This record gives sequence, structure tokens and C-alpha cells, in this order.
Amino acid sequence: MSTVTTKDGVEIFYKDWGPKSAQPIMFHHGWPLSSDDWDAQMLFFLEKGYRVIAHDRRGHGRSTQVGDGHDMDHYAADAAAVVEHLDLRNAIHVGHSTGGGEATHYVARHGQPQGRVAKLIIIGAVPPLMVKTDANPGGLPIEVFDGLRQQLAANRAQFYYDLPAGPFYGFNRPGAKVSEPVINNWWRQGMMGGAKAHYDGIKVFSETDFTEDLKIITVPTFVMHGDDDQIVPIAASALLSSKLLQNGTLKVYENLPHGMCTTHAGIINPDILAFIKD
Repeated sequence: MSTVTTKDGVEIFYKDWGPKSAQPIMFHHGWPLSSDDWDAQMLFFLEKGYRVIAHDRRGHGRSTQVGDGHDMDHYAADAAAVVEHLDLRNAIHVGHSTGGGEATHYVARHGQPQGRVAKLIIIGAVPPLMVKTDANPGGLPIEVFDGLRQQLAANRAQFYYDLPAGPFYGFNRPGAKVSEPVINNWWRQGMMGGAKAHYDGIKVFSETDFTEDLKIITVPTFVMHGDDDQIVPIAASALLSSKLLQNGTLKVYENLPHGMCTTHAGIINPDILAFIKD
């Protein structure tokens, strides 16, 4: 397997497909999944002639199931370790959900200062802040995230079936075309990772404030979000992020769910391609 070892000794697994001379697109996956969640995008952009890279976040997938370092600073630094190991330049960074936060933090803190980033794309992403606070009254109550932690600790295997079978892909909506293989693939990815990383990750994706990151990003940024996202509600995420960005473009997808990269790849992939080529 291809891995890079971080400064604190964590092995980060990554995939690197396509011509090394082609423009790189690096994908940042959501919680609690792995780089496998990007199959539909990586194959699409590989066929279009791009170099595609995706890594498993620390504690997730095939990366080390380390007990610490589960915070956005480490996530971004781990992504930077992969980028620097492969010496990626003029790169497009694409992040979904928690990975959208990771990509945002990486670009703001590492990629943009180093001049390595061409564009940023965040999809169903958690910025600027998910949890409700005095300064963020539209966020979700902390009790929502406490409930996720309780379900994970009580029966992770059941929790990791119920989430994709229900709100993640919108399979709980009337008339939804439910795909058991998609649910099972989500479950498989989730159970590959470590429970400690996933438990800590709930705090990371819900309580990290990306406001300052968004404000300092100057590269063109595409904010993509479904208006039926039941995991990261659009009002407190994409609609706010797009206003904080200096060079942001917002596209709202009517009736699409949080996991639209999988359920509606035929819509999402061409839009990403168009933004990259613009």
C-alpha cells in the first residue's frame, strides 16, 4: 500500500492514479468513511485525463488507527504531508462534508500559503460551523451531536447501517430508490476505521469554526450543496460559507441529499469538471 508517515508517526494511506504530469485533483472524504467514497469521482476524472489522489484520514480506512490527533489541525497537516510527499502543484482540492472542512483548513493554512492550490470545491460541507452557539444561532444543538456519540458508543455497527439507510442518502424520503449495496458500502468503509477516531471526529466536524479560514481563502471556490441535506443543513453551512469567501460560487441542488456525490454523480461530476475548466 502507498503511505506517507506524518511527523507524529501516523501512516496515512493514499491512492495516486493517472499521469504524474497531469493536473492533480485531491479528494477529502467525509466522516466516518475513507477514500473509497470517491470511486465515482476518481474514475470519472481519471478518464478525463487528470491525476487523481485521495487519502484515508488518520484513524479512518487503511490509515493508522491512532488514539490521538483527531482535530482539524492534524487533519489538515496530514493532508499537507500527502501533498508535499507527492509534490502536488496547481492542485484542485475537493472535499465532502467533514472533508470539506479539512480541505478548507488545508487550503487556508498550508496549500494557499505554499502556492500549491488552483481551486477549492466543497460539497455538502460542514463550514463555517455546525454547532449552535450564541454567535451561530442557526446551528444544530449540541444534543444532536451528543446523540451521535451515544449511538456510536452503544452499537457502532447498527449506527453505521441506520445512517446511510436513512438520512445520509435521503433513503428515508417518500419514493426514494433505496440501494442496499450503497448502504453496505458505507457500512464497510465506516467499520474499517477506528471507533476512537470516529468518536472524536464528531466533535471535530461539529465544533470546529472555519470562519477565519473561509475569509482568507482567495482561490476560486465552488460551494455545492443539496437543499434536502439532512446531515449538514444548508442554511447554516453553504449559504453562510459562500458569503464569507472572497471568490466563492454557490450552487444549490434542489431535493438532493447529503450523499449526492454517490446518488447523483451524473449531475455532480460534470459540474465539478465545468468549474475546474472555467
